[in-house]
Amino acid sequence: MNLRQHPIGRATAVALGLALLLLAPLPLLPDSSVQTSTTIARPPETIFAYVTTPANWPHWHPSSLRVDGQVARSGQVGDQVDEDFRVAGIKGHAVWRVTERIAPWRWSISGVTGHGGRGTVTYRLRPVAGGAEFVREFRYGRPNLLFVLLDAVWLNRRIFAESEAATRNLKRSLEALAPSLVVAAPRTISAQLKP
Repeated sequence: MNLRQHPIGRATAVALGLALLLLAPLPLLPDSSVQTSTTIARPPETIFAYVTTPANWPHWHPSSLRVDGQVARSGQVGDQVDEDFRVAGIKGHAVWRVTERIAPWRWSISGVTGHGGRGTVTYRLRPVAGGAEFVREFRYGRPNLLFVLLDAVWLNRRIFAESEAATRNLKRSLEALAPSLVVAAPRTISAQLKP
């Protein structure tokens, strides 16, 4: 009896083939994206200074656990930040590099994780009556068919919920600042917002 005729051999071959199909790299897959926004009753300059200072991320974004590197000031193009995160219940580590800065309107970072994942976060601000609209977009790679399936049924919704919580936290924190702190330096704002 050859392997293809043996029931266990056929099942093993099918399982192996399925695993290879699900895990095979698919470099041409489009990125997945999560975008959230809120209107914050603060000047764009204040919002920009706060959100682009990485030391502040753990104060408002529930996925950000710890940051290290150039974190004490608003990120400049080329700055690198190491971040420990928990996204959708999964802990990891990312290395981010600031790739764009048009103060106070647009700021982007691109990063990679220890497992080869990649992503880009972009903050955009637009003036509105009484403050600014803050838009956060997170784009992340989908390296294989298994990731695409998990993203479709579970991951993207979890990331969206965490991003929504982050924008609510950001709005609440910045609007709770005393008027005298609205024009304060990011470090002073951070000290006021610590739990």
